[in-house]
Amino acid sequence: MSDSQSDETRLTSEIDRLKAEFPKTRELYREVCALLFFRFGITPTANRLYQLVKRGSMSTPTQVLGEFWVELREKSRVRIEHPDLPAELRAAAGELVATLWTKSTTSAQAALETLRNDAEAEKVSARNDVTSLQAELARTETALEQRTGALLVAQVRIQELEQAQAAAEATRQALETEIARQQDEISTRDRALTQAKVDFSGGLDKLRGSAALAEERLRAAEKRALLEIERERVVSTRSQKEHEAAARRAEQSENRHREEIQALQVQLGDARHQAGVMEGSLVALRDSNAVYVAELNVLRLRLATARTNQATTRKRPRSSAETRQPRHVTPKAATKKRAAS
Repeated sequence: MSDSQSDETRLTSEIDRLKAEFPKTRELYREVCALLFFRFGITPTANRLYQLVKRGSMSTPTQVLGEFWVELREKSRVRIEHPDLPAELRAAAGELVATLWTKSTTSAQAALETLRNDAEAEKVSARNDVTSLQAELARTETALEQRTGALLVAQVRIQELEQAQAAAEATRQALETEIARQQDEISTRDRALTQAKVDFSGGLDKLRGSAALAEERLRAAEKRALLEIERERVVSTRSQKEHEAAARRAEQSENRHREEIQALQVQLGDARHQAGVMEGSLVALRDSNAVYVAELNVLRLRLATARTNQATTRKRPRSSAETRQPRHVTPKAATKKRAAS
C-alpha cells in the first residue's frame, strides 16, 4: 500500500516537472506516455493521460497516444530488423509488438469511445443546466425589475417623508422660538404685574395712611374747634366757619383719595384683563404647539414605517398590491382630518 502511494507521489512530481518543462500540450502528453511506459511500466491509456495532465480536449491524448505507439512500433521494427538478430527472435519480437500495438489501439479506441460518451452526456447535462439557468435568470430579472420598481417607489416616498419631516422640523423650531419669546414676554408681564401689585399695595397703604392722618387731623381740628368754642363763644361764628372749611378740606381730601383709589382699581382691572388675555394667548400657543408636536410624531412614525418597509423589500419581493404608490398625505391634510374627527 505504501509502495503504491510512493509511486503515485513520484509520478505526480514527475508530471509536474514535465508540465514546467513542456508548455505545449501535445509534447507534454508524449513525454507523459514515455514516462508511464518506460519508467513506471504502466501501459498508457487516453483516459489515464487526461486524468494526469488535464489539458486540451479529450481527443488530444488519444491522438498523441496513437502517435506514440506508431513511433514505438517503428523504432522497435528497426531494432528487430537488425541483421545480427536471429529470425526466430525477430519474428517473436514482431508478434509481441504487433500484439501490444493491437491491444493498445483497442484500449485507446475503447477509452476514446468512453470519453466521447461521457463528453456527450456532459454536453446534454450542460445544455439542460444552461436551459434551467436561463429560465432562472429570466425569473430573477423579472423579480429584480419588480423589486427595482418597488425600491424606486419607496425611495420617492422616503424623500417625500424626509421633506415633510424637514418642513415639520422647521415649523417646530419656529414654534419653539415663538413660544420661548411669548414665554419671555409673559414672564416680563408677570414681573410687571407683580411690581404693579406691589406698587398698588404701597400706594393703597399710603392712601390709607393719608386718610387716617387726615381723619386724625380732622378730629384734632374738631377738638380744637370745640375748645375754641368753649373758650371763645364770642368768636363762635369764625370757629364754625373754620370747622366747615376744615370739613370741606377733609371731604375734598377724602374725595381726592377716593378718586385715586378708583383710578388705581381701574388700573388693576386693566392689568388683570391684560394678564387674562396673555394667559389665553399662552393657552392657544400651547394648544397649537401640541398639534404641531402630534403632527411631528405622526411624521416620525410614518418615516420609521417607510424605512421598515424599505428594509423588508430588500429581503423579500413585494406583491403587486404593495408596489402601488401610496397616497401622499400632507401635514396640513392630516391636521384637517384630525380637526374633522
